[in-house]
Amino acid sequence: MNIVNKTLTFGLIVGTRGFFNPKLADEGRKQLLAKLDSLGYSHVILPEDATAYGAVETLADARKCAELFKKNRDDIDGVIVVLPNFGDELGVVETLNSAKLDVPVLVQACSDRLDAVDVQGRRDAFCGKLSVCNNLYQYGIPFTDTSEHTCDIDSDIFAGDIERFGRVCRVVKGLRNARIGAIGARPGAFQTVRFSEKLLQDSGITVVTVDLSEIIGNAQKLDEKAQAVQQKLSEIEDYGNIPDRIDRANIVKQARLSVAIDDWIQENEIDASAIQCWTSVQNNYGCATCLSMSMMGERYMPSACEVDVAGAVSMYALLLASREIPGFLDWNNNYGEEKNKCVCTHCSNYPKSFMGRDVEISELDILGESLGRENCFGAVKGHVAAGPMTYFRISTDDRRGKIKAYLG
Repeated sequence: MNIVNKTLTFGLIVGTRGFFNPKLADEGRKQLLAKLDSLGYSHVILPEDATAYGAVETLADARKCAELFKKNRDDIDGVIVVLPNFGDELGVVETLNSAKLDVPVLVQACSDRLDAVDVQGRRDAFCGKLSVCNNLYQYGIPFTDTSEHTCDIDSDIFAGDIERFGRVCRVVKGLRNARIGAIGARPGAFQTVRFSEKLLQDSGITVVTVDLSEIIGNAQKLDEKAQAVQQKLSEIEDYGNIPDRIDRANIVKQARLSVAIDDWIQENEIDASAIQCWTSVQNNYGCATCLSMSMMGERYMPSACEVDVAGAVSMYALLLASREIPGFLDWNNNYGEEKNKCVCTHCSNYPKSFMGRDVEISELDILGESLGRENCFGAVKGHVAAGPMTYFRISTDDRRGKIKAYLG
């Protein structure tokens, strides 16, 4: 199943410490399970009778929990640690260190009430959380903090933290196993889209290459009457408004190209792609790639222009984080005299749902002037939908051997 639509599964650790009221751990466990059920997440947790209240305190408890996590390694996308009372730092860290899941970890601590700090009611979870996190750092186990130091498990604040953590888990799992298609060669004059394939691979991101001529050759071999081509023609006609002036032969040409790209994407299990979108495909085949890219993006398979592989990775990360369809834009123009505004635009590959109204499918305007409009059908034209925007971009820094990013 595609990670974008997958129901996430969390491994759960309920911490407790002997000289605190264990019923707090029991209550916290039940609240946590109810919360995750209400939010639509799956979970893996020790049975209630496996340890005292199904919580983790001792080394023996940690071993049991770690073994359970190991058996479910392929299913667990992240681990949530809750501390209904102080908890035992060794129980938590030994579980994670033994299981070696290498997934994101969220650490929560329950809030004390000022009127319930007696022997039976006090939690001291804030202090316990500091201890747990200190140990996680010592063991080199990355963790995510909640938005507030302490919070109730049955609270909107913690629900929001879980949702945000789910996005973290989705991005981590998706990128660590991502397969990015590089279709064709980058434009010779665009050195800004250079990237380090080896640095991406070191993070689990595999780049799969194909020569553009193979895609064009496969497209040319397709019969117009083939079922896949006819189905694609129908999808194109439903996707946007095509002006009457467009020759049907150009629409068929576009459908063949889309099918050839789709076939290669499927055969190679590609999650996102970057395509040589000009000028070879226009000169040697006779259409644009924008429509194919737009339609793939609409199906949760983002595609970047100009073989911008780092751009494709960035789009895929945004898709994983938001589960909303991203677009690929240039940071293009100043906006008059308004210093805190700019114009973002790009040529014609926005997915349909990235735009706020019906789209037109016609020719590339700028390239059409130099390459011939008859060679440039497949441009998707419209305006970006109004609303808040998150912008994000990664790049590989070969001088430092790092992947860098900015987010706003």
